[in-house]
Amino acid sequence: MLILLTPRFLAVKNRLTRLKKGDGLRTSILALLGVVFWAFMFIVSYRVLSYFRTVEGLGDLLALRLLSMVLLTFFSILVFSNVVTSLSTFYLSGELDILHSSPIRIESIYRAKFIETLIDSSWMTLIYGLPVFIAYGAVFKAGSSYFAGLLLTIVPFLIIPAAIGIIVTMLLVSAFPARRARDILVLLGLLLFVVLYILFRMLRPEQLVDPDAFPTLVQYLTAMRGPVSPLLPSSWASDALGPLLRKNAGDALFFLLMLWSTALAGIVIAEWVCGKIYYAGWSRSQEGKKARLSRSRAADLFFRLAVLPFRGTMRAIVLKDIKLFFRDTSQWSQLFLLLALTVVYIYSFKLLPLERSPLPTIYIQNLISFLNLGMVGFVTSAVAVRFVFPAVSLEGESFWIVRSSPLPLKDFLWAKFWSSVLPLLVLAEVLIVLSNILLKVSGLMMIIGVATVFLMTIGIAALGVGMGAAFPRFRYENVAQIPTGFGGIAYMIVTMLFIGAVITLEAWPVYRIFLAQSLGTSMGPAKWAWIALTFLLVIALIVLAVILPVKIGLKRLLDREI
Repeated sequence: MLILLTPRFLAVKNRLTRLKKGDGLRTSILALLGVVFWAFMFIVSYRVLSYFRTVEGLGDLLALRLLSMVLLTFFSILVFSNVVTSLSTFYLSGELDILHSSPIRIESIYRAKFIETLIDSSWMTLIYGLPVFIAYGAVFKAGSSYFAGLLLTIVPFLIIPAAIGIIVTMLLVSAFPARRARDILVLLGLLLFVVLYILFRMLRPEQLVDPDAFPTLVQYLTAMRGPVSPLLPSSWASDALGPLLRKNAGDALFFLLMLWSTALAGIVIAEWVCGKIYYAGWSRSQEGKKARLSRSRAADLFFRLAVLPFRGTMRAIVLKDIKLFFRDTSQWSQLFLLLALTVVYIYSFKLLPLERSPLPTIYIQNLISFLNLGMVGFVTSAVAVRFVFPAVSLEGESFWIVRSSPLPLKDFLWAKFWSSVLPLLVLAEVLIVLSNILLKVSGLMMIIGVATVFLMTIGIAALGVGMGAAFPRFRYENVAQIPTGFGGIAYMIVTMLFIGAVITLEAWPVYRIFLAQSLGTSMGPAKWAWIALTFLLVIALIVLAVILPVKIGLKRLLDREI
């Protein structure tokens, strides 16, 4: 097993070595950005949890309830991420032909691929989750036992969804041996939608701000104290970390044992399933036909309409990218995940009982709408790291054709940008418009939200194309590996800092405008000048985010040997 993982380890080592030798300044800058991003996530989490703890009698319960919600959200994302990733690592990876033709035991292949799947599907969730968990320890003033318990909790918490995802993938591939991978992924998308909806309803987030829904205070406290579901690993993780936050390690031992025993059992069961059905399923999966969706008349009409705004070589590149996207079932089938997450995201706004808030309804509506800009940006960047960042790398080893053609690389990158930004704009605008409609925000906040998300999405797409060109990965086993490298992590950090900067710059002017509109007062020329200057800074930041990454990516590609 270790021998099979050696090429992956050496590839990471070589990339880090190249960074140390020739890119010390760049590495230092990116490391600094990473620290700033973690600090930002920590500060936001710390302030929210500190505010919860100020609620007398209910603060700790609200904070722990929020922890269970965070863990359940992570768990649901991890399960589907592992299903998609394991389909690539166990069935679509290019090295599998060599591995299965060599005298290597299936068990060794399974263990190596299990570790690859675990790393590829969990690294992003781990990056975003650690500052939150550390903030919990700081707010509760937990001791070293909490952080040791956190490590002992996170490891099995990541292993369990990996085992579930691998088992589900193997069963589906075995159940549909003669069908294309597209059919399996379509089914996975539908199953995900059902699972996410059920899990979201189990969370019952409206209870956090709706104590009047319970006849007595005792019932409200009981509901807040109760786990989301005693059968879910996310509930065990929450019940393991809760006592550690209160410096009562003895109560956490049982739930840690539950997590570890389930994780180890999941590894063993997945290995047993692998030994029974994996090789036969992999062999039959090679019979799959190519997707024909891109050859239908409806697809022809769609392609013509999609490239109408473009001319010349730009139209040819955009058309090629769109067709390749629909022919690659492992890419476009993930849109079902996107659809499910969008529905759940929008539905969450419908459940908010804003009328029960102690603050004026119009104030809380517009406040949530403004904070929602950051959430929409986060969702958009999470989609972009999967679809936009790998855009240049997807050319693969045939990139030499692009370099040797009379097509300028600058036009090539801008074509990648335009083919990526339009779908992102549709997604982001749908999220912000529908959520604002459900919140019943003022017309001013609707305009600000739509305009901000529009400009912010353009910056997110340009960052994805530019940094994807600066950190290309033309040799890869499967597409899921492209965003998992150094460049993908750097892209997510820079994007989050970019979104945070936009929201921070707009906070003061939006607040002043909304306050003046609500009170019916007018603002003097000096305030309008400051507001105009702030919005000009936002526009300048977005222009910088569009131009600078593409220029850097272009230079890196021009300096790169074919």
